[in-house]
Formats: sequence, C-alpha cells, structure tokens
Amino acid sequence: MPNELHNGHRQRLKNRFLKSGIDVFEQHNILELLLFFAIPRMDTNDIAHNLMKRFGNIGEVFDAPYDELIKVQGVTSNAATLLKLVPNLSRVYLENKYQPLEVYDTPQKLSNYFIHKFVGVNQEQVYIMCLDSSCSFIQCDLLTQGTVTQANISIRKIVETVIRHNACSIVLAHNHPRGLAIPSNEDIITTVSIKNALKQLDVNLLDHIIIAQDTYVSLVEQGYISK
Repeated sequence: MPNELHNGHRQRLKNRFLKSGIDVFEQHNILELLLFFAIPRMDTNDIAHNLMKRFGNIGEVFDAPYDELIKVQGVTSNAATLLKLVPNLSRVYLENKYQPLEVYDTPQKLSNYFIHKFVGVNQEQVYIMCLDSSCSFIQCDLLTQGTVTQANISIRKIVETVIRHNACSIVLAHNHPRGLAIPSNEDIITTVSIKNALKQLDVNLLDHIIIAQDTYVSLVEQGYISK
C-alpha cells in the first residue's frame, strides 16, 4: 500500500505538470518532480524541502556546487548531477532557440545574444564575437575562462582569433557571476588596451559587453570606449 500511494502521488504530480505546466508549482514541488527521475524509490518531497532550506531558492539550488549538493540529506550523486544539468541544458536550449542574428549593430542586440551564453555559468568567461565589415555575424568563440571573479584576457589570443576568422571588427563579452554588471577599473583599462592594439591591424573593437544575470552594461554606451 505505501508503494502504491507513493507511485500514485508521483503520477499525479507528473499529470499536473503535463496538464497545467510548471507555473502552477511551488519551487519545492518543481524540485520534487525533477528528483523523481534521479531518485526512483524515495519520497523526494522531503529532499526538495532540505534543498530549499539549505540554499534558499531554486535558482541557488541549481547554481550550487556539486560537492555542496551531495551534502544535503537524501541527495544522491545522480540527483546532484541532474540538478547541475538543468542550467547547462537551459543554456544550450537558449543558444539553439535564439540563433545568431545576421547583423549586430546595437548594444541591445549584442546583450540579448550574450545573456544566453552565461546562463548557469558560475565562473567568469570571456567571449569574442567576430563580425565582417557590415557587422554581420561570422563566429563567436569562448576566449578564456577563469575563477568565479576573474578571467584574464589575452591580446595575443584575440589577434589569433581575428586572423583565423578574417574579422573586420569584434565584440568582447564577459560575465560577473556573483556581482553586478558594472565595469571594474581593470575591465576599462584592458578594453582600451585591446582597442588600441587592434587599431594596428585595422580591426575595430565595437563594444565590450558585461553581463550579470539578466542585466548588461555596454562600455560604448557608458562612454568608456568610442565607436
């Protein structure tokens, strides 16, 4: 009988999702449902509550390190792996759903593109977008990645990427995983140095976009670099 009740509850929760979607669920119910697929024979409601109590909200659960997740009572290795998959799957989904535009000629278009690149990313990363003479998209590459708070930008790697893709202009973007979309002094100094170095190759640095969650700052809009 307990197993029948347990299985019946799971099926009801699945049916509720299929009928009404995720918006009718509370956060712990979303986690409970998700954990069904990693923990087949346990009550995942208690585990979901343990996760919410430990991390505060569902976003913090997904962003938590694997080593911290498995410390929570009831969370197995499979469950922690599944939780870490969610934000990464979200990023892949968004990148594929919102394919690159043909032309990137405004900070708004650039920010919309790069925000998707950093979904679920907990360390600082730097991307370089290569464009042709009409600001049409050629390629976007991960340039470097670092710790939670810092990633070093190599001018040499930027030049190599520009030459490899035969770019006429580029855009840089990096994230502040645990901070605000506010440029540091180092961000500004590095950006100006890169722009001056690229001038020698007759390549223009169009902008440097800083992303924090769903907000952005354009160094061109802020007046730190000229168009």
